[in-house]
Amino acid sequence: MNDEIIDEVRAIKESIGAKFNYNLRALFEEIKRGEAESQAKGIKLVLPPANPENLPTSALQRGKTRRRQIHHSNPA
Repeated sequence: MNDEIIDEVRAIKESIGAKFNYNLRALFEEIKRGEAESQAKGIKLVLPPANPENLPTSALQRGKTRRRQIHHSNPA
């Protein structure tokens, strides 16, 4: 099955990888540089929650809860 959206996402991922020579450290440093540049322009970045476990309505919390339920229901 060929999905044009998935193909486009994969092409973007490949392009970004090639731009940074598949070096995650270089990509991370570029992201941090861009964040610092945005903050210097006065743009406020949205930080991740300090305690996501206290946010029961978030997708992150629902995922963690679901994984815990699956983990505890499977005897090893």
